Order: sequence, then structure tokens, then C-alpha cells
Amino acid sequence: MLQRSSIQFLENLANNNNRPWFEEHKDEYLTVKAEFESLVTEVLSILGEDEPLLKGLAAKDCIMRIYRDVRFSKDKSPYKLNLGAGFSKGGRKFTGAGYYLHIEPGGKSFAGGGIWMPPGPQLKAVRQEIDYNFKDFTAIVNDKKFTKAFGEVDGERLVKPPKGYDAENPAIDYLRLKSFTVGQQITDEDLTKKGLVKKITGTFGTMRPFIEFLNRAVE
Repeated sequence: MLQRSSIQFLENLANNNNRPWFEEHKDEYLTVKAEFESLVTEVLSILGEDEPLLKGLAAKDCIMRIYRDVRFSKDKSPYKLNLGAGFSKGGRKFTGAGYYLHIEPGGKSFAGGGIWMPPGPQLKAVRQEIDYNFKDFTAIVNDKKFTKAFGEVDGERLVKPPKGYDAENPAIDYLRLKSFTVGQQITDEDLTKKGLVKKITGTFGTMRPFIEFLNRAVE
């Protein structure tokens, strides 16, 4: 669980996204950062027991910087308004499929996963895997527990079928996707409850077959 003070810090940051305010409240941020590291460590200790993808990872491998890269952005706000962590082989930098934790007040927190906007070769490989093993894929994404948790697979879609695939292909709705992601909301109330870690790890556990299918394609 997170302390209410950590949620309050993020709420205040959203209203004061500038360096002078952040430096004035740097001690508060360091406390929030340490608390989030503890949360991520707990998640890893549970998931790492039987998830080969995450064995040997430390929180520092997964946690994303709060500082924004504004070099190529019109938005020059220096800080992200969320705490984020990517759980996958090698941590947050892995380019395949993985799990993602996003903490942001205002009902914007979620536990998600999949592969987002993969480069051409990976996208081609995922589509091919879905096409060749569509029965296996639908068994995963149509599973009752999966659909209850996540609904449908999300991602931007092509208007037309991708090159090499016919519009009548049974898997065409999935083959048109450019990302393959799922997620479940974490309420602001959930963030400060003792069951937060259990909720996160349970969500990740439900999506594990989905992650494994995607990584089988790209690896």
C-alpha cells in the first residue's frame, strides 16, 4: 500500500509542475520514491517466485524516472505526474512484452501489460504468431477470467488489413492492431489499502498467458 501523503505529493505536483516547487519539496519526493521502490520490490518478490521473466530483477531495474525528456516535446513540463514501473526481462528497457504499473491520482492508476507500438519486425512476428496459432490466442483472450479483468485487447488499429492478410481472415480484428495491450484500473482508494500488492500481482497473473504468447512471437 501507499501512504496518503504519497498520493498527495503527486496531486500537488500536477498543480506545480516546475523545478522551483520540486526542489523545495525534494525531501517529500525522496520519501515517495522510497515507498514506491518498496512496493515494486514486494511485487517482484511475489511474481519472481514462478515467473522466469522477472527472476533476478531489482526495483531499480524496473522503476522509470520521474524526469521527462522534453528535448523533442512541445510540452516542456519537467516532471511526469505518475510513478511507473516496467516488469519484464531486463526490467523497464526490454523491447518485448511485459507488465506495467502506473500510479497516478484521479482514477488514472492501472496495472497493465502487453507490447506497445512494437517496431516493424516485432509487429510482423506477433501478427504471424496470431495468424498461425489463432486457436491458442483466442483461448487466452476469451478466457472468462481474462475478459472479466480486461475486456478486450486494446491498441490502435489499421483501417485496412495489413499487407499479406485478407479481410476474411478469422483473426483480422487482431491482425489490424498496432499494439497489443490490456489493463485494469486501480482506484485511488485501492492505492492506500493493504491489498494493493495482491491486486497488482493478481492482475499480472491473469495476463501472464497473454504476455507469454506475445514473447513467444518476438523472441
